[in-house]
Amino acid sequence: MKKSKQVPMTEFRTVKRIDNSRLVRRVEPAKLKNFYKTAALGSAIALCCMFYISQHFKCIDLSFRLEELKQKQAEAAQLNSSLKLNIATLSRPGRIDQIARVKLGLTQPLPDQVREYDLPSGAQVASIRYMRGIRAQ
Repeated sequence: MKKSKQVPMTEFRTVKRIDNSRLVRRVEPAKLKNFYKTAALGSAIALCCMFYISQHFKCIDLSFRLEELKQKQAEAAQLNSSLKLNIATLSRPGRIDQIARVKLGLTQPLPDQVREYDLPSGAQVASIRYMRGIRAQ
């Protein structure tokens, strides 16, 4: 037997360009309908979650503001009480009398320097009080 010589096989590769841009895949109407239902349900759930989260963050923000306002109110109440104490201290008659005598050199009025007047009628007093109320506002 003769040994035959094997000839190697040659391979050829070709590149074939295929244009699939004109092909359109047909989608079944039932699958498309299910897709729209799922998308609508998902967007509704997402919308509800976003609404809940926004309300939650708004509540947290309002609680921080409330604490801040409570702190300011406490500071204002403390300032108010200290100012009332200061007013009471400064308007003490003994202190005013001492300032009048020592710093200003004033003395007690003599009996002939004091004049007494009659009280005005009720209508005049009411009108005076009313006018003071308007000025204060």
